[in-house]
Amino acid sequence: MFDLIFLIILIGVGYFVGTQVEKKHYKSIEEREAKFLHLPVVSSKNLLEERPVDAALLVYGNAVISTDYFKVILAGLRNLLGGEVSAYETLLDRARREAILRLKEKAQAADIILNLRVETCQISKAGSTEVLAYGTAVYYKK
Repeated sequence: MFDLIFLIILIGVGYFVGTQVEKKHYKSIEEREAKFLHLPVVSSKNLLEERPVDAALLVYGNAVISTDYFKVILAGLRNLLGGEVSAYETLLDRARREAILRLKEKAQAADIILNLRVETCQISKAGSTEVLAYGTAVYYKK
């Protein structure tokens, strides 16, 4: 009986704390994305303007985001029943956006970031996800 009560408490704490942490992280992401709207990031590698290039550097951003215990339980249930695991969609969205923001932070003075690529991998079975975003920061001659 104690184990069941402990499990319910863990799930409840995971839900409430995880929801608050996720909301706070999304707010931070949205504020930082607004700050970097001037820096375009494209997946094409042939968008260079007809201006001389001063420098082109490889830049990357990396983020590892873990999920809360509540979402692990939900995903486990969904795996038993089959179907879309929507509990992890926000996890991947946050990690992807965070990685791209970190890439932009490293190339703040660039004019454009070309050839954006995004790689993901699962760190552990508990729900941690790593996202690596990389591209070429292009600096035009002024």
